[in-house]
Amino acid sequence: MKLVNQMIATTLPLIPKSVVGYFSQRYIAGETLADAIKVSRQIQRDGACVTLDVLGEHITRNDEATAYANQYLELLDAIQSEKLDANVSLKPTQMGLKLDRSFCRDTIAKIAEKTKQNDNFVRIDMEDISCTDDTLWLYEDLKKEYPVGTVIQACLRRTDADVDQLINLNANLRLCKGIYVEPYAAAYKDREIIRQNYLHILERLLTAGCYTGIATHDEMLVWGALRIIKKLNLKPDRYEFQMLLGVQEELRKVILKAGHKLRVYIPFGAHWYAYSVRRLKENPQIAGYVMENILRRMAGKK
Repeated sequence: MKLVNQMIATTLPLIPKSVVGYFSQRYIAGETLADAIKVSRQIQRDGACVTLDVLGEHITRNDEATAYANQYLELLDAIQSEKLDANVSLKPTQMGLKLDRSFCRDTIAKIAEKTKQNDNFVRIDMEDISCTDDTLWLYEDLKKEYPVGTVIQACLRRTDADVDQLINLNANLRLCKGIYVEPYAAAYKDREIIRQNYLHILERLLTAGCYTGIATHDEMLVWGALRIIKKLNLKPDRYEFQMLLGVQEELRKVILKAGHKLRVYIPFGAHWYAYSVRRLKENPQIAGYVMENILRRMAGKK
């Protein structure tokens, strides 16, 4: 199956852009800010809140980072004017992390300053392991002045140790399994170990009082998280569940119906195609999942 998924990841980029666009519309809001606002309103009508992400690839010039930052400033103003229950998520490499760490910090700070003015929040996403140290540095530095959070990945062997420092910071964190394919020395490969590590880290964070976004589509992890929440007798304002747009929508409804806060990640932007292809190459398992859904929907139309 792993080999099949890798083959799919290689061939999917050859599918015409229009076809990819048709099937990706379930997972990406669209190309424009107006598209993102429209989808956000629908999600809110269903009872969830959202986090919005302007899609973009790794940049090669500082002016590209500045252009993306300006899009985020526009997005934050739109969230306020449209009265959306939304915050924003961004990727450090999109803001110049691989070019100049200090420049990246200053660029994100401009967005964080607008976030502070608008009484909002920005999540600094975690990317592959080559970015982990710098991303945690960015978060710790910016947290001194701005309402920011970051992300940790249960698949990484280092995460339990990272949590020691993050607890001391009373960090606001999104906890996910992690989708990047990393070396064996850096990451667990066994799915059950990753699950157990996820729940271990989650209990540490919630016990310490860190506000945590429980980001998962794995029903077993949702069940485990609910047991921890009950065990610690937590109030609903100490955590939230988080899910991707278009994924496990029935589970989303179950979580919301039970009275838990849930935030949906909504990506949008002109670079949706490059983003989609890159994610497929990074994680062949996702490619197999996407192709399975494409074939299922095509069969349903016959």
